[in-house]
Amino acid sequence: MRFNLATALVDRHVEAGDGSRFAFRADGRDVSYAELARLVARSGNAWRELGLEGEQRLALILPDSLDFVLAFLGAIRIGAIPVTLSTQLRPADYAYLLADSGARAVAVHSSLAPLIDAIRAQLPELRTVVVADGAEHRARIERSSDWLDEARTGPDDVSFWQYSSGTTGRPKGVMHRQRRCAAPAELHGRYVLGMTRDDRSFSVAKLFFSYGINNSLVIPLHHGASSVLLAERPEPARVFELVERERPTVFYGVPTGYAAALAHAETMPRLPDVSSIRAFVSAGEALPKALFDRWKRVFGAEILDGIGSTEIGYICISNVPGRARGGTSGEVVHGYEAMVADDDGRPVPTGEIGELWVQGPSTALGYWNKPAETERTFHGPWVRTGDRYVVGADGYHTYVGRGDDMLKVSGQWLSPLEVESALLEHDAVLECAVVGATDADGLVKPRAFVVLKRGRTASPALADKLKAFVKARIAPYKYPRWIEFVPELPKTSTGKIQRYLLRSRA
Repeated sequence: MRFNLATALVDRHVEAGDGSRFAFRADGRDVSYAELARLVARSGNAWRELGLEGEQRLALILPDSLDFVLAFLGAIRIGAIPVTLSTQLRPADYAYLLADSGARAVAVHSSLAPLIDAIRAQLPELRTVVVADGAEHRARIERSSDWLDEARTGPDDVSFWQYSSGTTGRPKGVMHRQRRCAAPAELHGRYVLGMTRDDRSFSVAKLFFSYGINNSLVIPLHHGASSVLLAERPEPARVFELVERERPTVFYGVPTGYAAALAHAETMPRLPDVSSIRAFVSAGEALPKALFDRWKRVFGAEILDGIGSTEIGYICISNVPGRARGGTSGEVVHGYEAMVADDDGRPVPTGEIGELWVQGPSTALGYWNKPAETERTFHGPWVRTGDRYVVGADGYHTYVGRGDDMLKVSGQWLSPLEVESALLEHDAVLECAVVGATDADGLVKPRAFVVLKRGRTASPALADKLKAFVKARIAPYKYPRWIEFVPELPKTSTGKIQRYLLRSRA
């Protein structure tokens, strides 16, 4: 049995007579499915001309653009394995990732090419570096043939890699399989969003990581829909301008992006028009209830928060339209199974805290060249997420933190998220993160790092007000003993807060 993800996402729509429908709005142009099929074939032929062969890795260091789409799908079409990397890393990070993946080729944006040139001598396996937006490569694609027979890949062959975000240790290469890569579209895309060919997606989350590539590429293409790509940094003003002009129907964001968007909207003379959007989706980190409530109050719409991971492939637990519940990750998505387990992998009673385990048809094969880490995370069909959860009798899942984020204060367990949610209800707070710190007696207490909204001034008096504000909303022992005002929180390139860096400062 053969299955090739690139063919399944593109060619079948052309064969069904839908070639004239638009697939992407990118780089100022509309690209139809028929044109996309031709360009993917040319891209695959161009990479073959450069010597890229089946199962060899092609690293992509590209912004959200047609160049990314063509390199990604063209590589899969010929049986090579694209490895999507963040565009926001340092040379040392790229040196590690390119060496770890054994990449034979790199497709890089011209603005980032000097970073790769600086480390190329450290990478003996790297044979080819291509500036994907350069005239030479675009001419190579232009002169290549429109005909390209797909590689004879099977459903369980590796399709592409993505690296885990590395919030706890060095990133690990997550290997995704051809057929399983379509599952997020068939499950979340169908059963949560009800996506159709008439939808238009826009994702603030970028293509290089799991959430973004499903949002902007796999899910819309699977359903014959279209997607809008934004190459630059998704600043709130630019995002709102694009939404008003392009009129997407499904919007994908992350909690920090929603917070920034709200803060910007509150400074505008009029609220931006987001009426075209029928579904707002969030993932990457837990969405605080205060942020859910504020968004609904300002824009009159729910945010559908969910939980997933690179290892699972996409969102596996999600709120759904019409019954979204702020402060929760929602219910198990159709097609997945989940359990909250103790340290021995046994289900805990309803209402008790445990680690979330998930199984489903989108889970990855494992980590590249990391057998010990693979064994710790992948248990038969189950993936241990490392996230601490509580599930209620009604099936709603509530995130309480990572396994190493939970704090024991005054002899009682405390979730940093609960403290953060309380802080975010204050109208001066834009973002915050809570970690454990020891007091003079060596006891652990919560410490909060707070980013204020524009126009607010940090002061000891404001810190005292925030402490009192939290005390009035949750159990008093949970209030932050220290509040440090910071200009920004340290984050990974995927937008997750790097709490280990904050813990080192606490």
